[in-house]
Amino acid sequence: MPGRWFCDNARMTAAGSRPESRDDLIAIRRVRDRIDREYASPLSVELLARGVHMSAGHLSREFRRVYGESPYSYLMTRRIERAMTLLRRGDLSVTEVCFTVGFSSLGTFSTRFSELVGVAPSVYRDDPSRSVSGIPPCMAKQVTRPVRNREVGDATET
Repeated sequence: MPGRWFCDNARMTAAGSRPESRDDLIAIRRVRDRIDREYASPLSVELLARGVHMSAGHLSREFRRVYGESPYSYLMTRRIERAMTLLRRGDLSVTEVCFTVGFSSLGTFSTRFSELVGVAPSVYRDDPSRSVSGIPPCMAKQVTRPVRNREVGDATET
């Protein structure tokens, strides 16, 4: 129905594009919560879908519809966010951080990190201007959240 909106923590969508059922929405939230908890574990869309008794395709479509990104993209963002925190602390090497957050390849980690953050992990670790000192903890998560290049382009156009 036009004019009716479905509201979720992630975003608002028109009623015509909401998940097909309340059970689907609950399952998708469980997947998001599992990704948040187990980001360092080897997770695949198939494994996540099996855990909520959905097909991988259905889970991917509904997750994207509700949260605006695929489950894989959400997982990569969580891993990179955690890596940023560990790199700011400075007590682990880039390689140790890579494996701690769940990547199995340093090359893939560096590529994904550079895509989302804009600089290589070693540069991020060594650059004191990227520190969050002086920023209240309630704001630090928002300020340090990795942003995909296409999202930056969208934000600067408005």
